[in-house]
Amino acid sequence: MIGRLTGQLLHKQPPWIVIDVHGVGYELEASMTALVALPSVGEQVSLFTHLTVRDDAHLLYGFVREQERALFRALIKVNGVGPKLALAILSGMDEDAFMRCIRDDDSKALTRLPGVGKKTAERLIIEMRDRFTEWEQTSSEPSLLDPQANPQHRNALADAESALVSLGYKPTEAAKMLSGLEADQPTEALIKAALTQRMNS
Repeated sequence: MIGRLTGQLLHKQPPWIVIDVHGVGYELEASMTALVALPSVGEQVSLFTHLTVRDDAHLLYGFVREQERALFRALIKVNGVGPKLALAILSGMDEDAFMRCIRDDDSKALTRLPGVGKKTAERLIIEMRDRFTEWEQTSSEPSLLDPQANPQHRNALADAESALVSLGYKPTEAAKMLSGLEADQPTEALIKAALTQRMNS
């Protein structure tokens, strides 16, 4: 099992990143929350990881905080929730916000996330309430990421729209979420702003 990777960030194209660890490039999928926290390409990075082994692929997921990984692992144990939906949930809200939704039975907030319908939201509330002990007290180790990262990307809006579609939003919905946002922001910032705006609407 690969539990953590430390190396040079080679590539960052939401939702994918590549980390060079002693000459080996590891491809990981990460939540938008993690991507926003990543430093610029070429910088050193350290991420917690989760490996999923399927018949047709070995998939690696990256997380800035150990608590985020613990919540991801708890989410994928919920009936009907796979890694893609778990990442979409983590992209739309952080651990504290998710915890509040569960404790307050706030299914309405959960249904604003892509791929989460009313039944899934209700299932999350019921099953995750019993799983809090699995991840709530997980230590949040300090991140080794550079907090001053502010990379600029070409075609940031197009990249952000593509990333939102990969999370499960329809193209027209993704375009609407990005409308009105400042286009001179990095791709990750645009995605985060769009998701925040969506959750507050």
